[in-house]
Amino acid sequence: MAEVSVREIGVAFGTTRIFDGLDLDVKSGEFIVLLGPSGCGKSTLLNAIAGLLEVEAGQIWIGEKNVTWEEPKDRGIAMVFQSYALYPRMTVRRNLSFGLEMARTSRDEIDRRVRSAAATLQIDHLLDRRPDQLSGGQRQRVAIGRALVRDAQVFLFDEPLSNLDAQLRNELRVEIKRLHQRLDATMIYVTHDQIEALTLADRIAVMQDQAIQQLGTPGEIYNRPANRFVAGFVGSPRMNFLDGRLTQEAGNIVFVAGQRRLSINGYPFLRPPSPDMPVALGVRPEHLRLGNDGPCRIDGLLVDMVEPMGADSLVWCRDDSVSLGVRLSGESVLKEGDATPLTLPVDQLSIFSKETGARL
Repeated sequence: MAEVSVREIGVAFGTTRIFDGLDLDVKSGEFIVLLGPSGCGKSTLLNAIAGLLEVEAGQIWIGEKNVTWEEPKDRGIAMVFQSYALYPRMTVRRNLSFGLEMARTSRDEIDRRVRSAAATLQIDHLLDRRPDQLSGGQRQRVAIGRALVRDAQVFLFDEPLSNLDAQLRNELRVEIKRLHQRLDATMIYVTHDQIEALTLADRIAVMQDQAIQQLGTPGEIYNRPANRFVAGFVGSPRMNFLDGRLTQEAGNIVFVAGQRRLSINGYPFLRPPSPDMPVALGVRPEHLRLGNDGPCRIDGLLVDMVEPMGADSLVWCRDDSVSLGVRLSGESVLKEGDATPLTLPVDQLSIFSKETGARL
């Protein structure tokens, strides 16, 4: 295990700057997920840590060692890529052992490490097969095993499950989480899949535009997003947003959207809002309640569509100016055309500045 510290690094491709002073600290034994849309810089950051990209400014430390200019093989890392990258003519055993053989590791030590990795990943019955005799999930287990045998300080994963179907992704996601618990190793994992991020991570770094927008636990990211991008990107179905402004009426803080005026007294503001401040009010579909049993409610909505989702249903309610998704457990008793008011729980709202996007 080792800490990883990225200190004010700069990365550029020609005249295009990717990072300019980016920082990230990963604790020893921590599972960090870099989450974001395509092109946000998450794989670039992982490759810089791995030594596959040169940085033009800043430093990268692994443990007590400054590895900024070290070759990848000297950084004490092991990496699992999106593609399996297995040697097609070698057996699973040889695929696992080949790197150790090139490093002139003793035969007994190679055998011990291969057997240990195979048992951990439950592929010991596949050691004499070749990659073309394996399923996609088995091939990815072999790719992970090839990283395990290195006995590295830090494990780096670059979207390792993106080529698998949904069921295999779910199965291997559980295996990777168990692997981390068993090894207690430092892991940095890149994905654009928020379910992977929320279920695997000790902390998530949400990235956009080559910058970390928020770094926090899955609960912090989901329940108290730092800005509107994080709020909209994390969560499925996505958070509902209403555009409006904040004002004070008779000592009450009121959100005004068109003809609607919603009392939001009790909202935990991080900073006092300015008078008539343009804002976006966000609420997650599962936090909305049917009925008008609270001071912050929206009347006059009709059910526009019902989406059955198995254990849940997503009910879309709208009028001429508002469209809100409501997540209900079980089969919904509502049908298209039904009228229903909605109550918004003030303690579970998120309010963002329209100007900066930051949470208020």
